[in-house]
Amino acid sequence: MRVAQRSTDLIGQTDMIRVRSLSELTGCDIWLKLESQNPGGSIKDRAAYQMIKDAMDSGELQPGMTVVEGTAGNTGIGLAVVARALGLKMLAVMPNDQTPEKERMIRLHGAELKTVAPVPFKNDNHFYHTARRIAAERDDCWWANQFENTSNARAHYLGTGPEIWQQTEGAVDILVSVAGTGGTIAGNSMYLKERNENVQVWLADPDGSGIYSYLKQGEYISNGSSFTEGIGIMRLVENFKQARIDAAVNLPDQDLVSLSRFVRDQEGIVLGSSSALNLAGALQAALLHGPGKTIVTFACDLGERSASKLYSESYLRQRGMNIEPEPIQELLARYRDQGERVWYAASAS
Repeated sequence: MRVAQRSTDLIGQTDMIRVRSLSELTGCDIWLKLESQNPGGSIKDRAAYQMIKDAMDSGELQPGMTVVEGTAGNTGIGLAVVARALGLKMLAVMPNDQTPEKERMIRLHGAELKTVAPVPFKNDNHFYHTARRIAAERDDCWWANQFENTSNARAHYLGTGPEIWQQTEGAVDILVSVAGTGGTIAGNSMYLKERNENVQVWLADPDGSGIYSYLKQGEYISNGSSFTEGIGIMRLVENFKQARIDAAVNLPDQDLVSLSRFVRDQEGIVLGSSSALNLAGALQAALLHGPGKTIVTFACDLGERSASKLYSESYLRQRGMNIEPEPIQELLARYRDQGERVWYAASAS
């Protein structure tokens, strides 16, 4: 047990849990790293703390200033937690189609929240550009810039990756992660491959994101859309550039509905949408690689933050989705047969 002086001291050193049901079905050890244990309830606390710490160490960010960031929610919450702990203010700019659970959490942690209409990135009113503009117009503001600020990936290179290595006693075979900014998959992949170049790194990508397409054919093309929030991207950013990826798979939201219900009913684990996507990617990797592998992925945040989307029958019906989960044996059979959906880097094939 840890005794801390402030909340930032409790970021990191999160536990891992073996997903018993899926491990037994696949013959692999599938582990979830419980990033919901961080003070702000998500893996984004790690990047938030590292970005602010590095900026304060360099003198770019001073006590009393306001941190500004465009966010889908979790980074805003993490920055709000860290900012208050270190004598800073926080202004989050967020698209207004994210879950109300995240909006409430940002405000509860004492941050100012500005919501904007969701628009394409090329539009000047996109939440990213709005945050950048606000920070540029005010002398008392610092823009976190989580997509291009490589302190984001550094947080995982210094913290998360070493934790995974220690917790698995160096036996990790496959790491599976979604990507938003790319910081998590970049920092972890760099660290783990330095320790063992044979560690496989898998990207799980949702509909509506172009990362899978970029890796496969060199350009960002998206199909459909996803209710996952803050996951996927349609441009190449500095954090993602550092990622060392061996394989990628595109998976639909319907699979997240099925898998989240199965794990909840079998294990008592309530996954958020990005965590369910991570676990679906881990399941795909397990079934294609065969038994005996140690696979690690992330429970990115608190599952309750997906209550109004992933766990809302009315919301799912509005999106034309089936609220009845696919039987697990049918899902497993389908995943065993969908190897053509997986892209492999030349070095991994």
